[in-house]
Amino acid sequence: MSAPILVADRVSRRFGGIRAVDDVSFALKEGEIVALIGPNGAGKTTLVNLMTGVVLASEGHIRYRGEDVTAQRPFEAARRGIARTFQIVQPFPRMSVLQNVAAGALFGGAQSSVVDALAVAREQLEFTGLAAFADRPASALTLAGRKRLELAKSMAMQPKVLLLDEVNAGLNASEIDGALRLIRQIAERGITILIIEHLMKVVLSLAARVLVLHHGQLIAEGDPAEIVQDPRVIEAYLGEKFARRIAAEHRHA
Repeated sequence: MSAPILVADRVSRRFGGIRAVDDVSFALKEGEIVALIGPNGAGKTTLVNLMTGVVLASEGHIRYRGEDVTAQRPFEAARRGIARTFQIVQPFPRMSVLQNVAAGALFGGAQSSVVDALAVAREQLEFTGLAAFADRPASALTLAGRKRLELAKSMAMQPKVLLLDEVNAGLNASEIDGALRLIRQIAERGITILIIEHLMKVVLSLAARVLVLHHGQLIAEGDPAEIVQDPRVIEAYLGEKFARRIAAEHRHA
């Protein structure tokens, strides 16, 4: 069995007296889709920030392909192959859609010239269905378009690991279905995906494995069908009504 591509080893992060992430350990295998769920304030985004160098761990280690990257900075994470999207989408509004994606290609370091970065950006706009908007300002995109722009920017960095922070938040059912198709296509390229998600429909249809955070601690990890029936997860996050509905669907499947 191949070694994990990204490992969190007993990672904690304190903000004053608050432990936003508390002694969390897990590993991501190459090419898998893993969902990270938990109530608001559970520490999900902080955990992604630790893995990408936005904040540094108070204790523990982050390892990427066997290398200790705990103290890396965001641009170093990107150039290693760890890309992420943000929950609050904030493109460069006056730059074109194409220029926004080219900036991602340059930031990730995979492209050494603006010409090469623009070529990669056009490829990713085709892939994400935004090619027709290439020359429009990013501010002209709808929310769904801006979410796709985030994906295009991150893909332009040519990542090996992609961390998605609530890419479906605020989208309607049709837009979510389109986003799911796109995420599956990304995974088919062999890219490891960790997705923070509140919609259990998305979790159950996408993820091979689920991590559950509560008060900064990893309280459960495993197969999605098992996780939704775990008493700790039901109490902390799902609620009895949801758990009963999922159990009934499984009985009649």
